[in-house]
Amino acid sequence: MAKLGDQFQSADWKQEKHSPVIECPDSAKAGEKFNITVSVGKEIAHPNTTEHHIRWIQVFFKPDEDKFTYQLANCEFTAHGEAVKGANEGPALTEPALSATVKLKASGTLHALSFCNIHGLWESSKAVKVG
Repeated sequence: MAKLGDQFQSADWKQEKHSPVIECPDSAKAGEKFNITVSVGKEIAHPNTTEHHIRWIQVFFKPDEDKFTYQLANCEFTAHGEAVKGANEGPALTEPALSATVKLKASGTLHALSFCNIHGLWESSKAVKVG
């Protein structure tokens, strides 16, 4: 039986428009706030059309010394130019980017997932040292 994780694709975001980009400090003080930004299409723009778009981004944290992963953020992008006039004629578009403020108590790895309505699930990760 196939596992969901087998469907995740990954690549260097500088060469692949679907890979989520995680931007945050490499280290943080335990319990202090810091910002995480995750976007798709930073180096190579991803289409944002009715027919081809990023539907959502999710962010998770896996502490180094913990068995479980914790969801930090979930953002859906629901306007892709659709309208009564037709595809790509709408007055509103949401860009695939989210920002979250978090506090971590332990070192670990941030994981970002994004979903393209045509090209499926994409993932990336970034280690964060907490001291």
